[in-house]
Amino acid sequence: MTVLAVSTDSHFTHKIWQKEELEKMVEGGVPFPMLSDANGSIGRAYGVYEEAAGVDIRGRFIIDPDFTIRAMEVLTPEVGRNVSELIRQVKAFQHVVKTGEVTPSGWQPGKPTLKPGFTLAGEVWKEWKPEMAFD
Repeated sequence: MTVLAVSTDSHFTHKIWQKEELEKMVEGGVPFPMLSDANGSIGRAYGVYEEAAGVDIRGRFIIDPDFTIRAMEVLTPEVGRNVSELIRQVKAFQHVVKTGEVTPSGWQPGKPTLKPGFTLAGEVWKEWKPEMAFD
């Protein structure tokens, strides 16, 4: 798995952000590259570039090895992201690829999965309960 952070900020701004903020929150700062999208081309490609402001809107994308976007989330700046949910989703996609099983809402490693197929339709209720999404 490769994690990249991308913003329209310059690499100089990223360096200052890392030193003045991130290293104070996470020992050693964030352990992944921060890339500059100064001209907004990456943000445009993913539909998160805001032309009027000249910035990328906050978003996260889970992209598989075949470069298929498996999940995305876009939030305005005033709402923080949930890193635990991102990690859960990455683990779920990895499990799906490895096993061919389906992970229901809120799935965590080691929890029950579903077997995909025509027999699953109308039968999910037998295997999965809503409270399982909150364990």
